[in-house]
Amino acid sequence: MKKTVLTGIKPTGQIHLGNYIGAIKPALELAKAADYQPAYFIADYHGLTKIHDQNELKQLSYGVAATWLALGLDPSKVIFYRQSDIPEIFELTWILSCFSSKGLMNRAHAYKALVDQNNELERDNDYGVNMGTFTYPILMAADILMLQADIVPVGKDQIQHIEIARDIAEVFNHQYGQTLKLPEYKVQQHTAILPGLDGRKMSKSYHNTIPLFIHPNKLQKLINKIKTDSLPPEAPKNSTTSSLFTLYKEFATPLEVESMRESYQTGVSWGEVKAELFHVLNRFLEEPREKYKELIASPHKLDEILLQGAENARSIATPFLKELKRKIGFSQN
Repeated sequence: MKKTVLTGIKPTGQIHLGNYIGAIKPALELAKAADYQPAYFIADYHGLTKIHDQNELKQLSYGVAATWLALGLDPSKVIFYRQSDIPEIFELTWILSCFSSKGLMNRAHAYKALVDQNNELERDNDYGVNMGTFTYPILMAADILMLQADIVPVGKDQIQHIEIARDIAEVFNHQYGQTLKLPEYKVQQHTAILPGLDGRKMSKSYHNTIPLFIHPNKLQKLINKIKTDSLPPEAPKNSTTSSLFTLYKEFATPLEVESMRESYQTGVSWGEVKAELFHVLNRFLEEPREKYKELIASPHKLDEILLQGAENARSIATPFLKELKRKIGFSQN
């Protein structure tokens, strides 16, 4: 029996290299295995915690969908859907809420970070925290548990979400018997934390990202902004700690990677490295960039693909939710 691999991306900004390397690339690689059933979704309800503009949320959601498709996802071979098209997920969210302790939510990283920020600014702990943000891990658990995911590819900083989903599922299973599948996470260690323009983790929150499908001229300008040290060209450089090399090896061929590693050892200017990084990155993006442009200009086509995917997802979700409700004690006609 095939194992289900689930990956979702939240539409809260332009898809950037960190999203691709940390989530999209490993998910697509897992999907190539014959013993996996991949499922991909646009987490638009998660985006609602931050975005309350109708057009912005819609366009960002289309952007995520177009990105997956442009990078090679075949909707005829996978389950590909928009979260908001699966009402069963939100019914399951309420059920799981009744098996989730407030203490578990208090320990969620995203909520704790907001509390810490408020404390630093001497504001009330919960200033600016809506209930969507606070209960975010429960909705994520519903995403995972509804599709009965076996594996969820994540970055290191997302491991806690899988652990929370497992904790909630175990509480439910303890009460009603083995019902909810306990998911496992999969992390690509060498790409778990991708550096941004300033050397910190690439994140929309830090405004240090490199959007995936920007014009080549803008791409080159952003690469040139990547922070480096002041070592002269002739000085040997450490490739293992270099943000540029971390990015380069994700898009270069094995021979190019080895050649660049040797250049680091013998001496190379940061300008040369940035030029080579632009070359391999732009080479990789040329074809997907054009596909993305075509797709984003055809929202009706995207809707058609996503609604078909929703039917596929609901063929799993509807009977599973019915079984959950039966176990809980709700009458089922």
